[in-house]
Amino acid sequence: MHIELWWLLLIPAVFFTLGWVAARIDIRQLLTEARELPRTYFEGLNHLLNDEPEKAINAFMVAADKDKDSKSLDLHFALGTLFRRQGEFSRAIRIHKSLLERPSLTKEERERAQFELAQDFHRAGLLDRAEKIFQELEGAKFEGRALNDLLEIYETEKKWTEAIRVRKQMDDLAKTPSFKEIAQYYCELAQEAIVEGNLDAAREHLEHAFEEHRGCARAYLLKGDIAFTRNFTDKALSIWGSIASHAPGSLGLAADRVMKLFRDCESEEQRLHGIRLLASWQQEHPSPDIFTAVFELSRSFEPVEKTIRRIKDEIDKRPSLINLNHLLDMQILNAQSQAEQQNLAQVKELITPYLKKTGFYRCSYCGFRSRNYYWRCPGCQKWETTNAHRNDISEGFNH
Repeated sequence: MHIELWWLLLIPAVFFTLGWVAARIDIRQLLTEARELPRTYFEGLNHLLNDEPEKAINAFMVAADKDKDSKSLDLHFALGTLFRRQGEFSRAIRIHKSLLERPSLTKEERERAQFELAQDFHRAGLLDRAEKIFQELEGAKFEGRALNDLLEIYETEKKWTEAIRVRKQMDDLAKTPSFKEIAQYYCELAQEAIVEGNLDAAREHLEHAFEEHRGCARAYLLKGDIAFTRNFTDKALSIWGSIASHAPGSLGLAADRVMKLFRDCESEEQRLHGIRLLASWQQEHPSPDIFTAVFELSRSFEPVEKTIRRIKDEIDKRPSLINLNHLLDMQILNAQSQAEQQNLAQVKELITPYLKKTGFYRCSYCGFRSRNYYWRCPGCQKWETTNAHRNDISEGFNH
């Protein structure tokens, strides 16, 4: 019994000894490999750490020239990446092409060299060459990253059919759906067909968009545009209004269309119907864009006093500088004396600097601001990340 306990006490000591020996062997191996590396390799690393990429490139070039065997493979890859980041695409292309000429490369190393070469072509703007190589990497270890670059090329070249195919391939690999993006690609195809006057093709693309994403507000807007182009006014209004059920946050994007439709009507009854319709939208789904549309119709076709009353009611519910500016415009128009006009004009002048900081759409992903709404953010290039509501309070101020 005592012997067994003794052996149990020895076990930790034995494992500690074995670990110490293994560590010593690893350290010796590491030191041996380090001695085999050229001195210029470490000089290059030092330059990288000091944020001196040009000096790093020169040092790595010297190291690569001294070591032509397989041990320099990673060094050549690093060098090619540095050239690409520095914008020296031709040198990066030469390095990666020279790697592909090596007969000793493994399948994975060759695919890596192909991927790096395709990236060189992509960043250099040689999109046709990049596209061909990225396509050849289907099924390879780098397939996911290659598809991502391929998608970027197709979006840049507005090849939406190819973009749809690649998105679906990416979804199969990542097991994450991209229904919003694919719906937007179909909307791009529909937009192109509308410009070309091919409304039947546009409607077909929009049906595919709805199949991918039933809540695609852009598809409803375009479908309503097609109905309006064909003089189906009531149908257009119904389609635009259906956004309230499927994408209520985007209803404000249809308000300007509706306002222009009723503004051009000859019948006073129709104009008043338009005001009532937009006012009901504002009550159910309040938006600065919807109320601005109400205001534009009201001041054109309703008495000044009624328009002023509408604005005051809106300010009571949702105070904002935009609505205050609307109110000042109408009060100046309705002023009883020149002195009153001047006083109101001075107040309007005081809020003007703050008004310039309102009325922006903002991307929820990167924060990009614009007075125009973009389905694809110009800042981060992501789809449907821009809030469909303009900011109606000057930035830096709260309610």
